[in-house]
Amino acid sequence: MSKNRMEAFSDGVLAIIITIMVLELAVPQEPTLDALLPVAPVFLSYVLSFIFLGIYWSNHHHLLQAVRTVDGRILWANLHLLFWLSLVPFTTAWMGENNFAALPVALYGANLLLAAIAYYLLTRTLIARQGDDSVLARAVGRDVKGAISTLIYLVALPLAFANRWLSVALYVLVAVMWLVPDRRIEDTLGR
Repeated sequence: MSKNRMEAFSDGVLAIIITIMVLELAVPQEPTLDALLPVAPVFLSYVLSFIFLGIYWSNHHHLLQAVRTVDGRILWANLHLLFWLSLVPFTTAWMGENNFAALPVALYGANLLLAAIAYYLLTRTLIARQGDDSVLARAVGRDVKGAISTLIYLVALPLAFANRWLSVALYVLVAVMWLVPDRRIEDTLGR
């Protein structure tokens, strides 16, 4: 079956997730800079999550550029990814509203880890459908950046209980790693 419906559905879900996150932002009642200070943690957690969702949306788009057709297994793998991404507004709000306390920071990391695993499974499911000699398989290769990200999440998760700020810094590090556009698929398609 065509990939178009899955792609459109995924785009819609991600748009709704971002909308839910922005609706969680509370507007201060005072028109002063001091009134912004209490909402700063919520805003900062929103910014980080918006970046992560943007990274997933962009990479999902690139992933599907190299795919012609999908099947039921791919649809379920995609839903699995969307499930974990749909929890980002919850973990983001809990982390921000609790000033980056250890447990919410750890749960946020668990959410990111599970989304990364789901993305990996979606990628592997797509490659299985397209073939080991497909453009997608060649483009993804060993996915070193994905493996490093997963390792960082695994370190950051328990670290949140010892040093929550270092854990958050590791999440930011992963976001920065992925902000640099991943050109593997575009370069492979261009050849």
